[in-house]
Amino acid sequence: MLSFLISDAMAEAPAAAGGEAGWTGLLFPFVLLAIFYFFLIRPQIKRQKEHKALVDSIQKGDEVQIEGGVLGRITEMGDEYARLEIADGVVIKIRRGAVSAVLPKGSLKEI
Repeated sequence: MLSFLISDAMAEAPAAAGGEAGWTGLLFPFVLLAIFYFFLIRPQIKRQKEHKALVDSIQKGDEVQIEGGVLGRITEMGDEYARLEIADGVVIKIRRGAVSAVLPKGSLKEI
């Protein structure tokens, strides 16, 4: 019926090869998924957990660096946003998730 799409020889080839061809054909995708999991997905999940812990640990008075490279001191905290003093009298509002690093105390005086 479908012989105009697939020739009879091609349709019977896997059956003639035996049952082992199916296992080796499935082995490669599983190995590929395992490689992706251990080298790409798992490290990314670990970085996300570390960043969430960093963002949750931020307190008023901490000196931080945000994703854009701006350094400043946290002056006010909210649930989603914080106020960052980047210079004397210059305060900006940032997302808490934008914080990329917490600096040691006194780092801003050295710069």
